[in-house]
Amino acid sequence: MKMSNYDNTNRGQVWVNDKKDSERHPDLKGSINVDGKEFWLSAWKKKPDANPKAPVLSFSIQAKDEQSAPKPQAAAPAAISNDDEDLPW
Repeated sequence: MKMSNYDNTNRGQVWVNDKKDSERHPDLKGSINVDGKEFWLSAWKKKPDANPKAPVLSFSIQAKDEQSAPKPQAAAPAAISNDDEDLPW
């Protein structure tokens, strides 16, 4: 059976993050498809000392096509010159 014939819409998977270097990095990484759009998926496990009512996993998703897109930057403030020689009048 070819994998291309399988519909992965609204499905995802995660694996152990073998590149976790700090507590802030996700415990699990993977991808998920939501309504035909691909997303990166990051997940953090509940800490052993966490509130028992805390979720077992918390997730973060980022659109795959947004990862490489440049983030919009605020416009730089215009330079103010006190030099009267720059004025055309």
